[in-house]
Order: sequence, then C-alpha cells, then structure tokens
Amino acid sequence: MDTHTDTRTDVESFFDPDTFTLTHLVTDPASGKCALIDPVLDFDPKSGRTSTKSADHALARIQERGLDLVWVLETHVHADHLSGGDYIRDKTSVKIAIGANVCTVQKTFTDIFNIHDVKTDGSQFDRLLDDGAEITVGGLKGYVMFTPGHTPACATYVFGDAAFIGDTLFAPDYGSARCDFPGGDGETLYQSMQRILALPDTTRLFLCHDYQPGGRPLVTHTTVADQREKNVHLTACTDAKAYAKMRADKDATLSMPVLILPSVQVNIRAGRLPAPEDNGTSYLKLPLNRL
Repeated sequence: MDTHTDTRTDVESFFDPDTFTLTHLVTDPASGKCALIDPVLDFDPKSGRTSTKSADHALARIQERGLDLVWVLETHVHADHLSGGDYIRDKTSVKIAIGANVCTVQKTFTDIFNIHDVKTDGSQFDRLLDDGAEITVGGLKGYVMFTPGHTPACATYVFGDAAFIGDTLFAPDYGSARCDFPGGDGETLYQSMQRILALPDTTRLFLCHDYQPGGRPLVTHTTVADQREKNVHLTACTDAKAYAKMRADKDATLSMPVLILPSVQVNIRAGRLPAPEDNGTSYLKLPLNRL
C-alpha cells in the first residue's frame, strides 16, 4: 500500500503482486466520498478458484478511514486480471462506470467466445462515460479522457493533479501498452499518449500495472514530465508511425497474458461471473486457435 498525503488530490494505492495490478482510491477529504479505480478479483488459473482477498483489503481500508464509496471506475476491459467491481457493487451498492466504448469490446469478445447471454449495450455497468464527461466524488470534480489504442474502450480519469491512465503508459523504464489485442492500434495509442502528455508537467500519472523490471521497487505513479523525458518507448519514437512499427515488432514477440481468456469473459460482464449452470457451477469458455 502506498499513501500520498500531500495537499493535492488524495490518492491511496494498493498493489496485487500476482497480476502486478495497481488499484487506486481517490478521496475528497472534505466529504469523505471516494472512488475505487480498477479493483481486482483474485483468480487462480490452475484451480479455477476465485478469491476476494484484494477487494476485501481495499474495502477494509475504506471502512478504516471512515469513507463513503460512491464509484468504482474501470479504465478499460482488462485482459490480465479479473475485475472486483461486481463483488464490490454487491457488497456496497456502489455504481460501476466505464468508458462508453465498452460496447465495442463487448461485441468483439462475445463473438470470439460465441457468448449469447451478454448484452453488448454496456448495461452491465451502471454508467457509460463519454469523452469529457464529468465525474463527481463529493466536492472533488473529475473528468473522462478517452485514450484508446491498447483497447477501443480505454479511458483516463483526471481528478485535479492526478490522472489514472490505465494501460496506456507504464513506468518510464517499462514503456507503454501492447496494441495487438482485438481492436488495438499503435497509431491510435500514440495519439492517446499525446493527450495525456498535454496535461500539466506536474500531473501525477497513476499506473494500472508495474512489472518492477530487474526487481526494482514498486512505482505507483510518475509525472507527465518524467514520461515525456524518460519513457523508453516515447523517447525512441518521434511520431505515430514510428511508434506503431516499434509496437507491432515488439508485440509480435509477446505471448498472450496468462489470464486473458478468463479475464475478458468476466470483465465484459462488469466483473460478474457467468450464470451458474444447472449443477450450480459457473463455467468459462476456452476458444481454440482463435487468439
């Protein structure tokens, strides 16, 4: 857990080492209202068992601080961890929001998995957010910035000096997100990163993942200035076409994330597991030779 106690936007971060995922809690101290960004539902791919340990830890911290959770915000349909959003909604009645382009992602993956019981209108989420939409957390006002490229539905949430950038950029020594998932596009991601880098230099950019290359200490956030000056992918590419080529060459060497097949089936449902079948067990599909 990493707590930031400066006089700017109040952010507390939680790290899941199994998936290298960062979940962030943004709070309005005056009202005690808060939003949780990208919560995790733990999943063991060997046994198929889920656990709520990570989500419960975040909820316990919210209770410990005496906060009132008003939003779960998803930056995108994650392919590397299951979302804890629906579990948290069931526990607290909080609303889940995501970028409105989630419908595009739902259409893509319901086709890939031949799923017929998932509507592709985003109705699994409580609010679909348009580019520029305002999000209110007590007296703290934020807004949505669409940042597609990694997926078509990626969105960044900006609250004061803090921006929650999902999988667009990683720490400067690790670079940026892959673009070879269905609907991904390198040139589009490059343009999205430029939108983020147009924020003030001191804006803190909170990461969705940190892979700690070389075993270095955890990085929960960087700044616009740090990314512009030090990001290993951006400093090596001078324009969108060069970036897209670099990204395509690199992506061709990468294997699929360990949890992509379970994750997207759950996350297009806002974190809800598929409905149990007649034996009381939920099942996930495994598409052969498709991805």
